[in-house]
Amino acid sequence: MLFVPEACQWLSTTTGRVALEGYSWMQAVHWVAGYGLYVPRRHRSHGPRALGPTTVRVAQELAQLSPCRPGIEYLVRRTGLSERTVEYHLGMLREAGLLAYVVRGTRIRGAAAQASEFALMVPPEFDAALGIRTVLRDDTAPEYTRAPCGIAEAGRELMAKLARKASRKVRRPRRRTASKSSSKTASVKGARKGAEQGPVTGVAGEVRCTPMQVGTSAGFPAGGTYSPPEDKLASGEAQSPTPKRSTKQAGGRRKPNRVGRRYQLAKELVQELDWLRGCSVARIAWVARGVADAGWTVTEVQGWLHLRGEVARVRRGSGLLAVLLAGAETVLDTPARRAEAVEQWSGAQEAARRHRIEQVRARTERYDGDWTGPTSHRVQQEVAEAFAKVREVANGGRAAMAAEDEVLVSDSVTAHAESGVQGLRDEEIAQTRNDARQQLMMGDTSLITLAVDAMGREQAEQLYSPALVRRGLQLAHGARSSLMTFGRR
Repeated sequence: MLFVPEACQWLSTTTGRVALEGYSWMQAVHWVAGYGLYVPRRHRSHGPRALGPTTVRVAQELAQLSPCRPGIEYLVRRTGLSERTVEYHLGMLREAGLLAYVVRGTRIRGAAAQASEFALMVPPEFDAALGIRTVLRDDTAPEYTRAPCGIAEAGRELMAKLARKASRKVRRPRRRTASKSSSKTASVKGARKGAEQGPVTGVAGEVRCTPMQVGTSAGFPAGGTYSPPEDKLASGEAQSPTPKRSTKQAGGRRKPNRVGRRYQLAKELVQELDWLRGCSVARIAWVARGVADAGWTVTEVQGWLHLRGEVARVRRGSGLLAVLLAGAETVLDTPARRAEAVEQWSGAQEAARRHRIEQVRARTERYDGDWTGPTSHRVQQEVAEAFAKVREVANGGRAAMAAEDEVLVSDSVTAHAESGVQGLRDEEIAQTRNDARQQLMMGDTSLITLAVDAMGREQAEQLYSPALVRRGLQLAHGARSSLMTFGRR
C-alpha cells in the first residue's frame, strides 16, 4: 500500500526517483491505479477514494508539460473537470508518491497567483515490484536522480503491459443528450409505423437529402431548387435573405449581463477611490450590487458618497462602502436626482482644485517675490510678531489692549514713584508685590522693569522686595538672549 505523508511530498524529502520522461512516468501511474495500491488518508470524509480513470486523465496532461507547472484553471480547461476535482486528484498523485513539489504556488491578495511546479516521480515500490535496477551516476548528486539500468525477467511482461496502457489515451466519456436520444427513439418508432402501414411515396416537400443522411427519395423536381443571383455570389458565398441579429455591441464585445455590470462597476470603484485600493473586486461587486442593478455609473456613486460626507480614516473599505451605499438606490431613484448629485460633487471638486491652486500661487509669491526675508529664525519670529502687532493694533485687537495696559501700568508706576514708597500702606505694598509675583510666574517682567527705570533699583527693591527685583531683571535679561526661550508646554 502506498501513502506518502505531506512532509515527504517535496523533491528534497522524497524517497522516489525522478522520471526521465512522461512515458515512463505514465507506466508507474497505470501500475498504481490498476492494482489499487494507493490508500487515502483516513480522516478524509469526501472526495475520491482511489486512483481511477479521472486521475489518469489528469496525469496525461501533466506528462505533456515540461517543466510540469500547471495551473488549476489550465487543467480544468483541458480535462473538463471542476476545480475541486482537479485539486483532489493532484493531492492523490502526491500522496501516492507520483508527484513531488519543486516550488509550491502562492495566492496573495492583490498579486497574480503563482502555479505550483511538480516533479514527476516514480515510487520505490514500483522499482521493487518489477525488479528495476537503478544506479546513481554521480556520487555527489541527490538520491532522486537515480536512473534505471536494467530489469528482471519476471517484470518484463508486466512492463510491456504497462507500456501498452501508457501509449493509449484515456478520454472523457461522451454523454448522450436528451434531444439525441429522443430523436433516435422517434425515428425508430416512425420506421416501425411506416412498415406496418406499407410503402410510403416520396413527396418533394418531405425530401431529405443532406450530407449527414444516405439516399434520396424516388422523385426530386428540379423546379424546387433555389439558385441565388450572380450579384449575391461576389464573395463566393450566398447571403441569407433574413440577416441574423447580432448580440454584440458596435465595438465587437458582448454586452455584459447583470453580474458583469456589478463586476465592471466594482473594478471602476477600486480604481477611482483611494480608500478601496487593495479590496477584493468580488466583494465590492457584492456590496455595490444594488446600485449596479439600478444602472448607476461610477461618477454617480462618487456623487452619492459626496452627499454622505467625506471620511478621514478607513479601517475596512468594503464595510464602509456597504454602510454608505445603504438605501442609495431608493433615495436617488431617478436619473435627474443622480445628475444633481453628480453636479454638486463636480462643483466641490472644482472648488477644491481652485483652493489648491490659490495655495500654490500664494506660496510661490511668498518665496519667489522681490522681497527676501531674513535667514535667522529669531529675526523671522520678531518680524512675524511685529507684523501681527501692527495688524492687531489696526484692527483694535489684543495688541491695542496690551498697549493700553502698558500705559496704565507705566502711569501707576510713575505715580508710585512720585508719591514714594513711604506714602503707601502695608496692604497696598503687599498687593503690589503679589501682582508682580503673578506676572513673573507668567513670564511678564514689565512691572519690575518699568519700576526700575522710573524709580531706580533701590526704590524698586523697597516696593517689590530685592528678591523679586533680582528675579525680574534675570528673566528680562534672559529674554534678550538667544540661548533662552519662554513659552508653555
